[in-house]
Amino acid sequence: MVKKFKKIKFPAELRSDPLSRDWVIIATGRGKRPETFKKERREKFIPPKRTCPFCHIEKQEKPILVFAKGKKIKSSGNQIPKNWTVIVVPNKYPALIPSAALNEKPEGVFQRMDGVGYHEIVVTRDHVKSLGQFSIDEIKEVMDVYQERYLDLMNEPFVKYVSIFHNHGQEAGASIFHPHSQIIATPVIDPDLNRAVSNSRKYFKENKKCIHCLMNRWDFEKRERIVFENETFLVLCPFVSKTAFEMIISPKRHLPYFERTSEKEKWDLSEAFKEALGRLYKALDDPPYNFYLHTAPCDGKNYDFYHWHFTILPKTATWAGFELCTGIEISTIEPEKAAEYLRKQ
Repeated sequence: MVKKFKKIKFPAELRSDPLSRDWVIIATGRGKRPETFKKERREKFIPPKRTCPFCHIEKQEKPILVFAKGKKIKSSGNQIPKNWTVIVVPNKYPALIPSAALNEKPEGVFQRMDGVGYHEIVVTRDHVKSLGQFSIDEIKEVMDVYQERYLDLMNEPFVKYVSIFHNHGQEAGASIFHPHSQIIATPVIDPDLNRAVSNSRKYFKENKKCIHCLMNRWDFEKRERIVFENETFLVLCPFVSKTAFEMIISPKRHLPYFERTSEKEKWDLSEAFKEALGRLYKALDDPPYNFYLHTAPCDGKNYDFYHWHFTILPKTATWAGFELCTGIEISTIEPEKAAEYLRKQ
């Protein structure tokens, strides 16, 4: 006998990402209105400039790259030009350091190697002004710095991947208040990217199409989750959003390698960043967030099937037992509603 169930409205929806194969729960039953995220109280303590290490950049390591209002300028030794606007310095407390050898060796059933790589800090001049408040010109300067450092680091010995990321706010892991990004070049490809690359390769092999291009095209046709678009980039809240107000900045055309981004594309990317972070700043009253780049690895292999993009993840919730034991994240607002709210900002 088949048991009959009453037709009910489910308090949640499970969604699966075809690329990562991850599941998320969109908890519509206990979902929040978009504006309630803005009202959540956050402590906003601004430490003084006198104690900020990046306001006294001359006390940091010798600069690697210096920009002043969009142009690269020379620095002599530790002498830093007074008109600098973006500067790259080695991290004083690096996760990885350069070396002539990896010293790989097995350890029982495990594998180990020395912590070889590069760890750099990209610092913008203003002590308080975040990227969400930057002009397009100022963001373009940051993108130029990202690209230039990527091009240099990808050719260093043992480097297989260059990770570019930004933590905004203490809840997002920013240990120093002054706005800055980080670049870490590693001799391994991280598991998250490795899985995305592997699934992209598999999909392309089976369907002769890029999965990212298909997802973008579907979103472009639906138009429910698009926050902003210009000639070459889309900003959207993904169908399978891991957190409330997650956004993806993705090239409209198929581009596997971030380091090959053209000048025109960098200007459009900067406009897309300005819109995404600016709207997030207004919509949620300057929330903590992380953003990071996913691009094809630089290990010399062919990744023409991949599609680079930036992911912006606002810190709108804290992982608890369910998320930790399952890896399934719970979002309390549908991405369709989040995108609609962001479009209005």
